[in-house]
Amino acid sequence: MTVKQISVFLENRKGRLAQVTSVLSQNNIDISAISIAETTNFGIIRMIVNKPELALKVIKEAGFTVNTADVLAVEVPDCPGGLHQVLEIMYDNNISIEYLYSFVRRPSQKALILFKLDETDKAIKALKKEDINILSSQEVYEL
Repeated sequence: MTVKQISVFLENRKGRLAQVTSVLSQNNIDISAISIAETTNFGIIRMIVNKPELALKVIKEAGFTVNTADVLAVEVPDCPGGLHQVLEIMYDNNISIEYLYSFVRRPSQKALILFKLDETDKAIKALKKEDINILSSQEVYEL
């Protein structure tokens, strides 16, 4: 039920992001979602890609510090309050959200939100109980 997210640690210097995307491009790896968190000296790029195992390998071979994390791809109504419903379920079940970012809009009028959580299995059970759709990794990689 989880999706592999690639996280790359980068020095905050001009051109470093372009070097990472160059490696991905050269290996025909498509970025579906990306988030960048930065401080003065470094940044963390978080990405969902269509070939996470290959991305991990080639980014590491290019000399970058990289790892993976499991995230949930949760479908929410693409309307005011759509995200709030999911956040309330997390709160009611005492699940902490480490971070989240949006993915893509889908033709079904749903948005996808990627969640990094402290208790992923607990979140899956709580969301399924409320009939919230969680996409599989295969569904996400095929978008």
